[in-house]
Amino acid sequence: MSAAATPFGAFLDDLRPGLERDLDRLLPAAGAPPARLHAAMRYSVQAGGKRLRPALVVLAGERFGAPRDLLRAPAAAVELIHTYSLIHDDLPALDDDDLRRGRPTLHRAFDEATAILAGDALLTLGLTLIAREPSAVPGERRSAAVALLGEAIGTGGMIGGQMEDLAAEAAWPEAPEAALDRIHRGKTGALIVACLRLGGLYAGASADEDGRLAAFGERLGLLFQIGDDLLDVEGEVGRLGKTPGKDALAAKLTYPGLYGTAASHARLAALAAEARALAEALPGDAKLLHSLVDLLSERTS
Repeated sequence: MSAAATPFGAFLDDLRPGLERDLDRLLPAAGAPPARLHAAMRYSVQAGGKRLRPALVVLAGERFGAPRDLLRAPAAAVELIHTYSLIHDDLPALDDDDLRRGRPTLHRAFDEATAILAGDALLTLGLTLIAREPSAVPGERRSAAVALLGEAIGTGGMIGGQMEDLAAEAAWPEAPEAALDRIHRGKTGALIVACLRLGGLYAGASADEDGRLAAFGERLGLLFQIGDDLLDVEGEVGRLGKTPGKDALAAKLTYPGLYGTAASHARLAALAAEARALAEALPGDAKLLHSLVDLLSERTS
């Protein structure tokens, strides 16, 4: 069955056209000065992608009663921030990738300096958008949303996880199991958790509900990153849209590298079972959430 034929695939298909319009509206015009920078920002954001993170914002928000109109701006903002992270991850100083979303990475299509600045600009635009829109949301809630996202992408989250990931390339740490868990929860999981919590925040979720969203998101984040690790070993460039095999070449600390592929698949299955159980504690029909779990645990791209 194709992803589009699943409940979560149908949810994404329904969400994507509006999200693409919002992203187009929010990005600076390609010809507006500085035109090269704005063209570069658009090149990366409009390259496609799964749009998983904005979908999680909307999914969680709607589960707790928020109308989609209140969730559109934060959903677009997290996609801008996610795209910034991909641009910077691909740079020669980090992962040094040539392909992203099936076409040349931004620093290859433009140049390294432009890629750095485009990533900076997308991060800034995303946080500014969260702070300002939608105006119908009380200011204190928008402020809390900025803080939530800032913590998720900072040194205790995504950026910190990326730093530990780079450090482990030089030499694996003495306790690689604990380090690998921190890396995955930071560089990938923190933003995924924040997206679900962000939707809950805009919907006025309680502290208990926020905790349930966070627990579900933690499993999703690990599912996504372990799946990513496995795809680097088992995937094909035509499906991935990026170059496989780079983790082993860089001697990265990954699940297959540390535990082997069989144990990594077993861990995926265990995490998927935990995520499905946690989905039952969230409001609404659990089939959509189960479909999301299945999609992440059975990824081919």
